[in-house]
Amino acid sequence: MKPLDLFPPTREAALARVVAVRPSDYARSRNAVEGAVTQLSPYLTHGFLSLPEVLAGVAARHRLDVQHKFVFELGWREYFRHVWRHLGEGILQSLHGGLLPEHGYASEMPADIRQARTGVPAIDMAVRTLYATGYLHNHARMWLASYVVHLRKVHWRAGADWMVSHLLDGDLASNHLSWQWVAGTGSSKPYLFNADNVARYAPSAWHSAGSVIDCSYEALDAMARSSRPVKTTPQGDGVEEPAVWSVPQNMPPSAPQAADVNGRDVWLVHPWALGEPPTDLPADSVCVGLRLAGHHNAWPWSSARWAFVNTRMAALTTVRWHADRHTLTQALAGARSVQTLADPHVSALLPPQVVQRQPLHLFSDVSMHCTSFSAWWNRTTRGVTALGDLPGLAV
Repeated sequence: MKPLDLFPPTREAALARVVAVRPSDYARSRNAVEGAVTQLSPYLTHGFLSLPEVLAGVAARHRLDVQHKFVFELGWREYFRHVWRHLGEGILQSLHGGLLPEHGYASEMPADIRQARTGVPAIDMAVRTLYATGYLHNHARMWLASYVVHLRKVHWRAGADWMVSHLLDGDLASNHLSWQWVAGTGSSKPYLFNADNVARYAPSAWHSAGSVIDCSYEALDAMARSSRPVKTTPQGDGVEEPAVWSVPQNMPPSAPQAADVNGRDVWLVHPWALGEPPTDLPADSVCVGLRLAGHHNAWPWSSARWAFVNTRMAALTTVRWHADRHTLTQALAGARSVQTLADPHVSALLPPQVVQRQPLHLFSDVSMHCTSFSAWWNRTTRGVTALGDLPGLAV
């Protein structure tokens, strides 16, 4: 199934996915590759929906308490944003030391991994699925990251940068901090897995008996602590890695035109603000789609992700720009007012005249930096006895 067939880029499709959530099934089977996961992440990353909307929609149909596994997992997304807010670009560096010194890991992803030719079915299936759908089950992401870092001795940052460019839900905080959690540079211990774990949670095509991961956890731990990568013999023809682009190939960039916004109230629709515009905007506001060159030059996307974002952006806007910060500043100089939804992917790249509305958070703000999810969770849910007590639902 192609990415946009699996994830239609409409708010209606996102809302329908909320209706389809079965929290009890999710709690029971979410670790299985074919389990009852929500697949809401592309819609959450790009702002089609907010976390409060999702939880309110599910809670309207199912009885939940604050400690339900579904609510707990929603917390991870907000926790990763909590860390990003405190550390900024520090999330792109190792938070602390891992099993090996930084120089003990390669800085490039090996070709056989990128081409799904490792000979480890779980890894090759994960790569193929990522390319084909723009999505990967969280357990499969962990397997892939663990193999890349601990067995092939590739630095987590190289793997995280590669993966985020192919994900429809590529969020820098969730993606890069998850890689750090697996690598052991953002957690108390590295994450390891073996063939038995794959056989328990994945379909037969993923099973990896007889491969390098078909061993005990003691053996895996020794391999992870060794400075030598496991020996590999690339197998088969593999698959071609999709190209990634800093500008969409089927929608050439449009330079900002001051005449589009002079004297107007403007709502900027960037790729992380693809929900419905606020209802309290002035009646004659113009919605302008915005792709910021400063971000996309650093973080190119697959054609599938560009199509996902641009299809929704075209439905929301009459004008779409691709611009650097200086050009955008000049184009907006004559606007009566300019607003947008704040998001850390783009907030620092926006001109000072842009008023950035803070999104509604589901959980209460924790002012101190929590270095673990459990510490953050305990603080943010302290005194919360009912879902309605969560700030995002109380509003």
